[in-house]
Amino acid sequence: MNRKATALDVAKRAGVSRSAVSLVLNGRGDGNVAKESQERIRLAAQELNYSPNAIALSLRNQRSRVIGILSDEVVVSPFDGNIIGGADDVARSRGFVTVVMDTERDTARDAGAIETLLDRQVDGLMYVTVGLKPLEVPPGMERVPSVLANCYDAHPRPRLHHVIPDEVTGGREATEHLIQFGHRDIAFLAGSEDSPASPLRIEGYREAFASAQLPVTETRIAHAGWDIDDGYKGAMRLLDGVVPAERPTAIMCANDRLAVGVVLAAARLGLSIPGDLSVMGYDDEHRIANTMVPALTTMALPLREIGREAMTRLLDAIEDGKTTTAEPTVETMVPCRLVLRESTGPATR
Repeated sequence: MNRKATALDVAKRAGVSRSAVSLVLNGRGDGNVAKESQERIRLAAQELNYSPNAIALSLRNQRSRVIGILSDEVVVSPFDGNIIGGADDVARSRGFVTVVMDTERDTARDAGAIETLLDRQVDGLMYVTVGLKPLEVPPGMERVPSVLANCYDAHPRPRLHHVIPDEVTGGREATEHLIQFGHRDIAFLAGSEDSPASPLRIEGYREAFASAQLPVTETRIAHAGWDIDDGYKGAMRLLDGVVPAERPTAIMCANDRLAVGVVLAAARLGLSIPGDLSVMGYDDEHRIANTMVPALTTMALPLREIGREAMTRLLDAIEDGKTTTAEPTVETMVPCRLVLRESTGPATR
């Protein structure tokens, strides 16, 4: 049976002292250990599968080294669970563990869930939502360092830092991709009107047209909803019974499920993709975007990166002894990423 690696093993592999390993893995490396050495120590610890003794760390630091995560329904979401996955990656790498509670979109359970986590002596809290949305922050979150992921404080003077996707830039870069292919008549099925993400993506769409000095046709922007049948109906309104010269040459969709509906409508009408119509998705939803035929060009939401960034900010605040994550700024925006596949191509006219 292989013996468990020790801090001395990590020190030898990284070429540093035992005390340097202790400082870095206890979160006190900055200012005490060179950045290059910190990276070597973390890499050595990962390679040796070494983690500090959690009980000993708690006794020394007067911390539980537990982070409470509350979600509205991320735990049962088909893809937003990546936010929690990214957060947990960072927590484990720094000697913390996470405890997750899910309210299943019942906001009346928020306060009780926060109190339950605080009763477990968590060192910090994170609130995670499915989809970008404003949040009435439960009051208990102000008692320990806390951060918001994929949501933002609805209070006029936000008290907690939030980490969200850069939706405006995502909408702009998705539209620019189609414009670069020569498309000028681009329809946008923009999700639902009550979603905070929808107007931001529309803003990016408009910015791309303005940058290219092209006019926006307002009737090409429609709030269609989020599901496959919404995409199908939206595409049929744009394409069915319309002469080819008056059809859009590309349809942008506010998520990948809408794009599935658009592809189904195109197939029903005998249109090829991308030969007759280019289709752009949003989200890069696993087992949808990459398995469609043709595979879907889409704007990937940086869900795992949001979780990592939010947890990093939270742990930095805890280890620096801060009581809040909201200073000096209250917002971090994480860029979305264009994923090029086969559903987009040159405009046919």
